[in-house]
Amino acid sequence: MTSNNLTKFIVGAMVLGILTGIGIHSISGDSGFATEYVTYISILTDVFLRLIKMIIAPLVFSTLAVGIARMGDASTIGRVGLKTFSWFISMSLISLLLGLVMVNLLQPGSGLNLTLPELTASTGLNKNSLNLVDFVRHIFPTSILDAMSKNEILQIVVFSVFFGVAAAGMGSRAEEFLRNLDMLSHIMLKITTAVMKFAPFAVFAAVSAAIAQNGLGILMTYGKFMLSFYAAILMLWLVIILISSVVLKKRVFHLVSLLRQPILLAFSTASSEAAYPKTLEQLERFGCSNKIASFVLPVGYSFNLDGSMMYCTFAALFIAQVYGIEMSIAQQLLMLLVLMITSKGIAGVPRASLVVIAATLSQFNLPEAGILLILGVDHFLDMARSATNVLGNALATAVVSKWEGELKT
Repeated sequence: MTSNNLTKFIVGAMVLGILTGIGIHSISGDSGFATEYVTYISILTDVFLRLIKMIIAPLVFSTLAVGIARMGDASTIGRVGLKTFSWFISMSLISLLLGLVMVNLLQPGSGLNLTLPELTASTGLNKNSLNLVDFVRHIFPTSILDAMSKNEILQIVVFSVFFGVAAAGMGSRAEEFLRNLDMLSHIMLKITTAVMKFAPFAVFAAVSAAIAQNGLGILMTYGKFMLSFYAAILMLWLVIILISSVVLKKRVFHLVSLLRQPILLAFSTASSEAAYPKTLEQLERFGCSNKIASFVLPVGYSFNLDGSMMYCTFAALFIAQVYGIEMSIAQQLLMLLVLMITSKGIAGVPRASLVVIAATLSQFNLPEAGILLILGVDHFLDMARSATNVLGNALATAVVSKWEGELKT
């Protein structure tokens, strides 16, 4: 199955999933058939995501360890790391600030006549999982096998950096082992090609399940909020691409074209992880150095979630608007700075963006129960966030490769 054909199959699966979901929701009524359908059809999505997650740990470890080992001395690693995090921090600020600007311009929560939940209502989110002390501890693995079994990307990255630096220090003695690790990464990408053939079935299952369970009605109810957020996401895409074009010139559009399949996959499954192997493959096809791509991309999955960060400011101020709570510019900018810090701790936290928002609302005397207003449509918003995260990390990888002179023309 060629790349173009697979993309067509995924788009077709999305359309068929929407139509199937509408049909099942309409005929189900109160019979519970929709719930039963969702239970069984979701098996396809779960199997696909499990297959993808099966690939991620060995792929991240093998590519990153080999890339670090062949990058050279510690000064080279430090230089690449500095450029990478400079880009990440800059794009984080832009994403948060743009979310702030767009939610103030579009005012999606003003005049929204929704029944507000009780202030004491439980959000079902564990905010205790988000604090600096636990996050710092979480970065460092107690066991690499445990980190791999749980797909803790950030912990795998830390171990891989130590491993790669140590291997580089051994010189030619480690070369044969590094060749075997490099072969492992190619085997994982070969497995990815096989797994991707299952993607259309998973996309159909994910989309049809979401529509069958909620119906199109929920999209209409939150229409203004969702349309406003998608408009903000499109604006973020334009900004990210425009800024990247300063470095990549016209080639940025070729890269975006190459990324259409992983972006579509992330969008339809609402999972950035699902697109990781294919994104890495397309970046290398674009000309990015393997050693740079294997370093920047996995780190970006923890520190450069542009779509998720925009959502944090957008959703927090939407909730304030719904409750009629006025926030001054100074308060909004303070919230942006708080989110800039707390959003870096979302790696490995379930329903990460919602946890960050819930933790931030309480700091600004906003009703935490406002999270319940957006829970129903969070899946549809997560689709846009995931696609944006893939785009942002791919462009970041290409930019750092260009800065390092490691981008083939």
